[in-house]
Amino acid sequence: MTQVLVLGGTGEARALAAGLVARGVAVTSSLAGRVANPRLPVGEVRIGGFGGPDGLARWLTEHGTLAVVDATHPFAERIGASAAEAARTTGTPLLRLQRPGWRQGPGDDWHWVDTLDEAAALVDTLGDRIFLTSGRQGLSAFARCTRPWFLARCVDPPEPPLPPRLEVLLDRGPYTVEGETALLRDHRIDVLVTKDSGGDMTTAKLTAARRRGVPVVVVRRPPRPPAHTVADVGAALDWVWAILEP
Repeated sequence: MTQVLVLGGTGEARALAAGLVARGVAVTSSLAGRVANPRLPVGEVRIGGFGGPDGLARWLTEHGTLAVVDATHPFAERIGASAAEAARTTGTPLLRLQRPGWRQGPGDDWHWVDTLDEAAALVDTLGDRIFLTSGRQGLSAFARCTRPWFLARCVDPPEPPLPPRLEVLLDRGPYTVEGETALLRDHRIDVLVTKDSGGDMTTAKLTAARRRGVPVVVVRRPPRPPAHTVADVGAALDWVWAILEP
């Protein structure tokens, strides 16, 4: 039996799994499997998709799951939609654990867009040396940009199609402001591209961009299905405990 299914390989998902296991809760954490060597949470772990909302609903029923916490990345649209539909179908309580988005501050030069395609069209007008931190799966949106030079930071090597003038940096956060500032300076970066992932693990690049006067193209978060939502692990633990305690 899995009392709680935690969806996502985020830091919040790992912290939640650890807190639940410490309380004696039977937890299964589900990871998408898109990273070759993910950081694994404590407790049971499954890797790979469920086969859509129907497959997830079957899994919840077969495992006697009492609650689902969607702690996926803010841009993980597909699994978020599947979780909402499967929870509704099975009557399983669903919580969305979503870190707050980033907020623009004094000195920031941010340009908001809705998609990576819009970001690709914009960067071609903003600068010549672009730092892409939007994930390896989104690099294809920039493949048609033949003029700028790109530095793309990814956890795993990207697959084509890719921008023709591209250097890939394989690295994983967290990062420091000093390190990010040096990276922007040494590579002569004049535009930064990021998704509004939120959290502290990669926010140093935004501070570095502010310090160096580098404009930032920020992709807005996609809409997610309605669900009860909390912003921190402590509140998620309280919600789960209230479901299980009776």
